[in-house]
Amino acid sequence: MATLSLEWSAYPPPEFAAGAVTVGNFDGVHLGHRALVVAAREAVKLVGGPVVVVTFDPPPHVVLHPPSGPLRPPLTTLKDRAVFLQAAGADHVVILQTGPALVALSPEAFFEDVLARQLDARAIVEGYDFRFGRNRAGTNDTLRTLCQAAGLAFVEVPQFLHAGEPVSSSRVRSAIVSGDVARAAELLARPYHIAGTVVSGAKRGRTIGFPTANLADVPTVLPGNGVYAVRATLDGVTYPAAANVGPNPTFGEDARKIEVHLLDFSGDVYDKTMTVAFVARLRETRPFAGVAELIDQLKQDVEHARQMLKGV
Repeated sequence: MATLSLEWSAYPPPEFAAGAVTVGNFDGVHLGHRALVVAAREAVKLVGGPVVVVTFDPPPHVVLHPPSGPLRPPLTTLKDRAVFLQAAGADHVVILQTGPALVALSPEAFFEDVLARQLDARAIVEGYDFRFGRNRAGTNDTLRTLCQAAGLAFVEVPQFLHAGEPVSSSRVRSAIVSGDVARAAELLARPYHIAGTVVSGAKRGRTIGFPTANLADVPTVLPGNGVYAVRATLDGVTYPAAANVGPNPTFGEDARKIEVHLLDFSGDVYDKTMTVAFVARLRETRPFAGVAELIDQLKQDVEHARQMLKGV
């Protein structure tokens, strides 16, 4: 398996060629995205070659319509996206570097230059609502016609439903930002996770018996404010933990933070990378009358998290 970042006009290595290709942003790599990779896996049984997933950096809409403010954070980093796609069955992931020249390609030019020539695709697999090419002018009807003319197989994957509702990146995002991490995990087929660097905080937690690791530089979407049962991974070891996302109103703090209390752990965590997988939301963030009341609630949170994480 390999992941490769390429200029849109560059040729990948030979082992990327002559297989089944699926193209998209794949942010989150949810159940619907996994269905595309599974369909591509089926297609190569007929056409041979590898399953190749093509995604973009940055997403084309960012180049077409540059935001006036900070970019909306993605659900997954490109690195994680590639890992999840390969876990779903992709042999190779191609990350096309998106620029004006790429988004200016007509649907026909994108098909001829990227899919047919550079990837030498033998089958194209796309979702029911796929759009491609300049101004998103290309549809699956366009792609089906181009594939037929070139002698390539074309597979259209229908809308993927979970609990009777369509699965989409926007639905996953909505679940995460509302704090419904259990629903997000259903749509992703895995717990949603973030990663960041442990930085020095107020160190207030250690004075009340609940030391926390404060995460900074998290590049992906944060769950909604609340207290969560999580699994935290540090130096390759995973620990049960409780995490607070949001401000600390008991101490008059409005800044939104990510604080993680590792259960049954002691040691230095500063400047290390920590990954936090969200298993369940325990409660909302709220102010307490004083430190004693806060400590009582934190004890309950830790025990609740411990019980929630047993066997998970």
